[in-house]
Amino acid sequence: MSADIPRPRALRAQSVITAGMALAFLLWSCPPAQAAPSPRSEEWWFDAWQISQKVWPLTQGEGVTVALIDTGVAADLPELRGVVLPGVGYDGSSSRDGREDSDTKLGGHGTGMAALIAAQGGGSGMVGVAPKSRILPISASADDYEQTIRYAVDHHANVINLSEVMASAQCPDRVQAAVDYAVSHDVVVVAGAGNNPRWESAYAPANCSGVLTVGAVDAHLTPWEKSTPGSKVMLAAPGVSVGSIGRAGMFTLGVNGTSSATALTSGVVALMRSRFPQMSGREIVQRMLATARDVGPKGWDDKTGYGALIPYQALTADVPKTAPNPVYARISPTTVEKEAGSRPKAPGTEPAEGTQRTNSRTSRSDTVLITIAAGFALTILLGAGSVFVWRQKWKR
Repeated sequence: MSADIPRPRALRAQSVITAGMALAFLLWSCPPAQAAPSPRSEEWWFDAWQISQKVWPLTQGEGVTVALIDTGVAADLPELRGVVLPGVGYDGSSSRDGREDSDTKLGGHGTGMAALIAAQGGGSGMVGVAPKSRILPISASADDYEQTIRYAVDHHANVINLSEVMASAQCPDRVQAAVDYAVSHDVVVVAGAGNNPRWESAYAPANCSGVLTVGAVDAHLTPWEKSTPGSKVMLAAPGVSVGSIGRAGMFTLGVNGTSSATALTSGVVALMRSRFPQMSGREIVQRMLATARDVGPKGWDDKTGYGALIPYQALTADVPKTAPNPVYARISPTTVEKEAGSRPKAPGTEPAEGTQRTNSRTSRSDTVLITIAAGFALTILLGAGSVFVWRQKWKR
């Protein structure tokens, strides 16, 4: 027999090795059927927050409903298909169940916020931070806050996201009563601080007691210059160059605002409520505040609160039961939490109370094309080294 012809035993061994290599290649190249989708490269907060690497192995938001009080949600987009529950429309310009987006000025504000929370990766490829959570869409105007917050609570929301504001020097009594109702039913209420640095504490529901109010920072943990300061600001989250989709399903770059920071924070609350289903909203918020990374002026400040939200730390750190929680201390006279003498200063000059509603999302650049071109140029010039620097800033 020629030496060039393998013997039967050698042939079997070679076949096993070949098959094994092929299987290994398939396992390496093809993700498991249940694997979470990969985010777009522009979703820089995924790397900053280590979502795919550290957070998703713990939780992806299963079993949690996020009520989105906004402009409605384009539920038929592939990014959101199967994610959006039947809701309600109060503003008269959207569908009766909230599953259409009535926003024409910004092209779909509510849809953009929903995608930041729970997008599935289809269509544009955008992925939300809590892709296994569900969205309860509630389209509303500023006059509807009282009934929309109560609707969300009565329809089993675990988190209420308010990425919009109304000009009001003080929290209106009717809105405060609705927030009290949510808190008494263990629902976490998250709201954006606003996008006007001159109107300190002048937006509701951000200035209501019991609301987790969020400011915006960029990828380098620098506070966003237009984020509205206030005595109720408690956290900061990504809100600069945070792209998302609109009701047409097109991904938009170069978007700034506390709306995006609010939606991402609500997504993190969803992750935590899924991970700790028996933990109260009070404890969830306490963990988020206690594990925030201090940015801006040392200690609490009126633009970033206790600092930048760090989801993995909030999910895993050992937080003492006595850690400060001013969000709930202000609404509950019986709380044992104390603020260590750090009651924020009272608001300064403020506009008269009104009811004008503004989207706290997004103050776009004067020229979108310039912003995008500058972003690409910066990426080319700085390269991976710059990305490494800002990633390290977010890691403790």
